[in-house]
Amino acid sequence: MTQYAEVTTAQGPVTGVRSDGSARFLGIPYAQPPVGDLRFAAPQPVAPWTEPLDATRYGPTAQRRPFMDGPTTIPEPSIPGEGTLNLNVFTPDPTPAADGTGLPVLVWIHGGGYVAGSAASPWYDGRAFNRDGVVLVSLGYRLGIEGFLHLDDAPDNRGVLDWIAALRWVRDNIAAFGGDPAKVTVAGQSAGGGAVQTLYATPSAHGLFRAAISVSGAVMSPQGRADALAVSERFTERTGVPATAAALKDLPDSEILALMDTLNAPEEGGSAMPGLTLAPFADGELIPVQVAEAFANGSASSAPLMLGFTHHEFNMIMLMTAPDAPIEAARGLLLSLGYTPDQVTAYAALHKGDSPAGTMGQALTDQLFRRTGLAIVEARAGQGRPTWLYQFDWRSPVPHFHGQSFHCLDLPFAFDLLDAELVGASAGDEPPQQLADVMHGAWVSFIRDVDPSSAAGSQWPAYTTAQRATMIWDTESAVVNDALRHEREIWQS
Repeated sequence: MTQYAEVTTAQGPVTGVRSDGSARFLGIPYAQPPVGDLRFAAPQPVAPWTEPLDATRYGPTAQRRPFMDGPTTIPEPSIPGEGTLNLNVFTPDPTPAADGTGLPVLVWIHGGGYVAGSAASPWYDGRAFNRDGVVLVSLGYRLGIEGFLHLDDAPDNRGVLDWIAALRWVRDNIAAFGGDPAKVTVAGQSAGGGAVQTLYATPSAHGLFRAAISVSGAVMSPQGRADALAVSERFTERTGVPATAAALKDLPDSEILALMDTLNAPEEGGSAMPGLTLAPFADGELIPVQVAEAFANGSASSAPLMLGFTHHEFNMIMLMTAPDAPIEAARGLLLSLGYTPDQVTAYAALHKGDSPAGTMGQALTDQLFRRTGLAIVEARAGQGRPTWLYQFDWRSPVPHFHGQSFHCLDLPFAFDLLDAELVGASAGDEPPQQLADVMHGAWVSFIRDVDPSSAAGSQWPAYTTAQRATMIWDTESAVVNDALRHEREIWQS
């Protein structure tokens, strides 16, 4: 027999369903549907209601189609409908909490390259976090053209404005679900990890979270206003459609997707490297400076940060698309990424046991994730800001994945959802539960205590330039000091 639960939010009552030790409230609107004149506007508050809102099923997603043949292995449903600015709350105790007595809260921002992804994924279910005393909120936001293309007659970074609106909803409402608005950790993976980094560089988001976890975070690079304007100009040149809300607001989703495909189509003979053309950018107002600069100059939030990546993130792209690449191609790629000839020689020597395709794949992973992530933790360590670095090294036994620790593989372990849909296809039939236990435990400790080493038996000191402690997640996890020393010395030379 289905058991229901009701919570009264600031906008009105919502009815959820109890399942697996959680009370789930799905598809709650945090802003009005972004349609018509609101399609490219800043998110607007929803009108209050009096009758209980059915929150027993996931709401519409901004994703109208998933990645095709992309790097993600996450099951990501696309759900039709207009009210895409909605969120989901998973709580172990849906009763109002008095000030200072609520449970810690994890706010999850999904990935998908800022053009795809879904908060309705079974990989983002909150039951394990609820079991361990954490309220989980997952949110949807505008993607692609609607979320991130610069338009002359619309606010910039509309997707970022959506994240902030959702965080404000959490601040104002999460106590009604048993959570503590003063104990919010924001987290995300891939584009979601980039979202976390972007929120650190966005002053109006500061104060809406006390800590954060950036998982395989990716941001556009370069990320300045001029770069966004260039993308906007290219959009009009390629499509013949003005980059304005007036020209786009009434187009069907199918046409918007076709326009995005035209914008992102590779140049003849262009690089196969993935890029981000529709993503958050430093507009000079909402986001004053580029993310990398904000961390380097100390203007980014000082809130405690856990940051990391998988060892091989996007390596498979090169292993699958250029398996027979010559060594000259690897050296050429490194030079195109800005490596000096001496750095190319050192990097090639570091990977002398790899095939050229393997070296190219690791260079791609390093450029997008490891090098940029390391720069952030190095900067924060120099500023005395609490930061924890990790690398996920466990390798999938599934033959298709070439023995790699690839993009997204770490998520079922962090969420302790090894029984979720399609996890076996990524992690094999017997993924190590002990790895999920320690990794999920460290996440819970960080969310609860702002210290991942508060988990029983865990020793994970914050990252400093003296020690450079790095947690290596594997079948036997351990802290290794200066785990990326050889790469760091190349990148800093």
